[in-house]
Amino acid sequence: MKLYKLSPIIIFVSFLVASVCPFEGITQTKTVLLTVTKVSDGDTFWVIHPSGKEEKIRLIGINAPESRKTGSKDVEFFGKEASTYTKQLLLNKRVRLEFDVQKYDRYKRTLAYAYLESGSMVNAHLVKEGYARVATYPPNVKYQEQFQKLEREARIERRGLWR
Repeated sequence: MKLYKLSPIIIFVSFLVASVCPFEGITQTKTVLLTVTKVSDGDTFWVIHPSGKEEKIRLIGINAPESRKTGSKDVEFFGKEASTYTKQLLLNKRVRLEFDVQKYDRYKRTLAYAYLESGSMVNAHLVKEGYARVATYPPNVKYQEQFQKLEREARIERRGLWR
């Protein structure tokens, strides 16, 4: 009888443990796969919704070097490589989006963590491979510590822009 009373607690603790695992196993209330139709640069891309509406997505918590001159921003070191890598990774692929506290930035881009169908988080992958740096802006800091750890590893291993 005691085990019966503990079952809800055991289930709750199991879900709690699963929810703190970084990058993998994060569930969303609505899991819609969206196709990436265009990659603007190393941290920004477009998706198309089932309704046909296109939406510009800016990856949260990271910043890839600029790949093209826009306004006052010049092309940055490793920018073209980061953009090319992100295109190879995402173009015509399907992704799931996860949102943090703030859903839009001042440029009206949707801020998100993106996941490939394999479950791999794109934001984390780009930092880990050295195609982006950590750039967190409160209140969207959900994975800041994990991203910082991955960036340290990329620097030590001299990956991507850390060569």
